[in-house]
Amino acid sequence: MQQQAKHDETTRTLTFHNGEKVFSPFSQQEMSRRQNAMRAWMSDNRIDATIFTSYHCINYFSGFLYCSFGRKYGYFLSDKHSTTITPCVDGGQPWRKTFGDNITYTDWQRDNYFFTIASLAKEVQNGVRRLGIEFDHVTLDTRRQLEEAIENVEFVDVAQAAMWMRAIKSPEEQKLTREGARIADLGGAACSKAIRAGAREHEVATASTNLMVAEIANSFAQVDLMDTWTWLQSGINTDGAHNPVTNRTIQAGDIISLNCFPMMFGYYTALERTLFCESATDAQIKIWEKNCIVHRRGLELMQPGARCCDITSELNAMYREWDLLQYRSFGYGHSFGTLCHYYGREAGVELREDVETKLQPGMVVSMEPMLTLPEGHEAAGGYREHDLLIITEDGASNLTQFPFGPEHNIIGK
Repeated sequence: MQQQAKHDETTRTLTFHNGEKVFSPFSQQEMSRRQNAMRAWMSDNRIDATIFTSYHCINYFSGFLYCSFGRKYGYFLSDKHSTTITPCVDGGQPWRKTFGDNITYTDWQRDNYFFTIASLAKEVQNGVRRLGIEFDHVTLDTRRQLEEAIENVEFVDVAQAAMWMRAIKSPEEQKLTREGARIADLGGAACSKAIRAGAREHEVATASTNLMVAEIANSFAQVDLMDTWTWLQSGINTDGAHNPVTNRTIQAGDIISLNCFPMMFGYYTALERTLFCESATDAQIKIWEKNCIVHRRGLELMQPGARCCDITSELNAMYREWDLLQYRSFGYGHSFGTLCHYYGREAGVELREDVETKLQPGMVVSMEPMLTLPEGHEAAGGYREHDLLIITEDGASNLTQFPFGPEHNIIGK
């Protein structure tokens, strides 16, 4: 295997092909399909080359998930090139993960990242006059530096096109997502087992995360154990869906939000449930049950051809009838795939009033209604249920098996 790792202060780029390519859950045919689909779109839109910069697009098209740490990363795609661009600090790991080639830039001179992009652009036949970039990710500084590196270049947005490609999951992606949902259910069971009055949020969350990490490690020939986490919120901390874990002590009668998130190869899955520690009041159970009714109806509405906004409208009407709509926190669900709590989003597939997208077979979408009642209300707290579904030709396949509702999730009753 070629390896060129020695360099000095004159070296701007180098080849760091260290070791062999490593295990991926996706076949060569799958990765070629993704890259060729983008190449076809680029050809139709007269784009000479594209430089992807986001976590989600680089991971989706190349198989490599970077850790930024203040450095720039890229994935250069043309009709002949498929190359990740990575800093020397990562060694040969990016090449081992990339489906395609990799080029490493050094720190010896400023702007070696842009020098590398320009070097690849020069290898494109007839040059690069129209360059695809992600308008929703590239900063003003990065755009200016790209203009300086490649003369007379015109930028074309590829973010939207890439998003719609990612929104329809292949059979291989669906298989990985099913595995993630299975592991999330195991994390939920570990949470339930660890919940007790006197335990602290972080103790319960750690029990869940440790179990999920171990299960992921045992489920694949090789996998990076990164970004799997659990949010376990109690009491007032349940009012937000993304509130961090704290050292708050769980008390008898507390409302609890369980949130388990296994991450495998950059693919995110989730399980979210409302629970109570030992007991719940009649007022709390009343709100909880109403949210469960909305959740069940939402699951029924997840059908191919259904518009996101129409699903939202019907569920809104249910809350409105009970005078609860003002307590709804956010949309009813969103697309899943290569995304995380700090990157990625397929915003075209969200269950919101302003999204007219029709659900299609292959989409992976959550149903997650939430009500947040403020402190001082007799049923104060955040109530949320979350299932993960794959839209099929004739319906939807619910991947989440963990039970929900008062009959199952009053822990220690």
